[in-house]
Amino acid sequence: MSSTSIMAGGNQVDVYRERPKSTLAKTTAVDDGPAPPPYTPSHQHSYPSQSAGFISNASSIGMAAPFLDEPRLSDLQLEWSGAERDGQAHPPPDVDNTTSEEFGVASKRRPLHKRAVFRLLLLTLAIVIIAVIIPIYFLVVKKRSRGPTHITGGDGSTIYVDGEPSFVYSNPFGGTCEFWAFLSRQVAYESSGGYYDPEDPFNNNAQANNWTPPLNTPWNISKNRINGVNLIGLFVMQPLTTPDIFQRYPGSVDEWTLSTMMTANGSLQSQMEDHYSTFITEQDIAEIAGSGLNWIRLPIPYWAIETWDGEPFLEKVCWKYILRVLQWARKYGLRVNLDLNAIPGSLNGLSHSGKVGSINFLNGVMGIANAQRTLDYIRIITEFISQPEWTNVVSMFSVLNEPEQLDQIGNAAMYSFYLKVHDMIRGITGVGQGPFIAISDGSHGVGADSTWDSTVLNGADRVALDTHLFYYTFNTPAPLPYPEYPCTKWAANMNISKATFGFTFAAEITASFNDCGLFARGSGPNDTTQETSNCDLWSDHTQWNQSVISSVLNFALSSTDAAQVGNSTAGKVEAPLWSYQLGLEYGWIPKDPRQSLLQCAQLAAFDSPFDGQYQPWQTGGSGAGVIAPTFISQYGQWPPTITGGFSAAEAASLLPMYTSTGTVATLPPPTLTASASRSISVGDGWADPTQRLVSPSSRGRLCADCMSG
Repeated sequence: MSSTSIMAGGNQVDVYRERPKSTLAKTTAVDDGPAPPPYTPSHQHSYPSQSAGFISNASSIGMAAPFLDEPRLSDLQLEWSGAERDGQAHPPPDVDNTTSEEFGVASKRRPLHKRAVFRLLLLTLAIVIIAVIIPIYFLVVKKRSRGPTHITGGDGSTIYVDGEPSFVYSNPFGGTCEFWAFLSRQVAYESSGGYYDPEDPFNNNAQANNWTPPLNTPWNISKNRINGVNLIGLFVMQPLTTPDIFQRYPGSVDEWTLSTMMTANGSLQSQMEDHYSTFITEQDIAEIAGSGLNWIRLPIPYWAIETWDGEPFLEKVCWKYILRVLQWARKYGLRVNLDLNAIPGSLNGLSHSGKVGSINFLNGVMGIANAQRTLDYIRIITEFISQPEWTNVVSMFSVLNEPEQLDQIGNAAMYSFYLKVHDMIRGITGVGQGPFIAISDGSHGVGADSTWDSTVLNGADRVALDTHLFYYTFNTPAPLPYPEYPCTKWAANMNISKATFGFTFAAEITASFNDCGLFARGSGPNDTTQETSNCDLWSDHTQWNQSVISSVLNFALSSTDAAQVGNSTAGKVEAPLWSYQLGLEYGWIPKDPRQSLLQCAQLAAFDSPFDGQYQPWQTGGSGAGVIAPTFISQYGQWPPTITGGFSAAEAASLLPMYTSTGTVATLPPPTLTASASRSISVGDGWADPTQRLVSPSSRGRLCADCMSG
């Protein structure tokens, strides 16, 4: 299923604009306190370690920010502002302008040699004044006169980009933003006085709205409500969310085939960078905060780190654009759920995994080898986001998106993988520190009939369960939206899961209740065959009257989430039920996300709510990181046993595995320049230097099978 959604009250919603390119999303915060002790797993694996939103009525992700920025006076606050007495500025005293005998027209002439010396002194003084004053004027006075005088802004502030006014920030909910420059001279000013502050680019004072804690304040998992949106289609492309690009290349069904076709005509980098630069802009991020949202879910691919031989993706280039989005999120007070959406081997064979077709993650001949690479990339990302510069912004790390656990990979292999991931991440961050770890329900669902209960990862430190809630299956779409369904079917199971497994959220949910919309069923030969009979209506929002809009709004309120989609080559959104931003504009998405809080109660379809009380170990407290021995005994072996189609005896000797001998990749920090008198700590991409181990290195060996298996 396409991952397009919003996180609201623990739920996530996707957002899309009706301009040619766009998409929108959300995340959490971290704990203050002493440095954590080194994490020692309560168990040891037999295999050597590798280098390597949301529905929740009254809950969200809990972490207190361990790296709080101390408030400081700005340069302009320290600057002298003129002579003042009695609270008022006074001009200099008047000067007597009467003509003197000595310097008046009638004064006596001085000897020539004295006049020459005097003129020479005047000329020298003039040269000195010019040499000092002109640089000061251009470098200090004029430079500062371009900008405002404050470093914070809010509703009505004019945002400048590259020194020019770009848009007016609209946030009727009391949100504040911080002003600084980042990457390629992206400068922000406030109309009434903010200023460009390159001295403090990692300031965490911004606040999305007045009911959301600022980034430098702890997020309470039990009390703070997540309302967010997915930036689907920005860094991981799929036909549903970026139809215009796929329509240019007939036969492309995923980013693998799309990249191959772009490379063939020599335009891969230029087209991808154009997409990264324009699909989501700073104004989109500002509009997310201005819409009452407080999180974004940011899906990223493994090729942001590297590619191996035979993989056609554009290697590393999107990383600088990922950093740009993270800094925009910081600027407007939005927390980020960073989602590793595409991994080597394809974890579900769907378009948003990078490659359509077979599943070669913990499945098939290359299953273990691709899992080794994935662990390596999870480790590299964790090291970066666990640096003090990023912990308050990237507050959740979703390590996988929709693995096909139900039919092919199986529970045992996935539980073993998640246990390995937990130990590796907490070995880097320490217990109670670092981001929440989000794991997928693997299409099992949550609640009463789910295998995700209190026995799974019991004792794990701050692990959240990510479920994706869709009203329909593609085989049984509904003719009309039924607002009661989300309340009666989803609410009870979400509450059960929070009371048993722990923090549970919906990372994907949409306002769609049928299979209508361009590429809603994929991009293959059957992508235009819908089960719904009246898709012409549901694919064209301009035909909707107020009654239709109200019914979709009520469904969206019940779901507390929706999605964003870009335009097709026709220049319009042809899957409007998946577009959060379009819904905001036309009224089927609420202007204030808090409007959904009592929707189920008003429909008399409200089940007993979760009381918001989690076990201490579920929030990083007492007992966190001590996994139940019974779970370890069952799933503590790494790598897990998979056969790849062979017998167990054959698999042990025939399934390929990588050897950790290569140089570990490191994600680079942004390039920032401070003044000569100050320095900026940007980190080196690695939070824990003791964890710099080698990586799997088999470039060229079996790499033709790395994705295809």
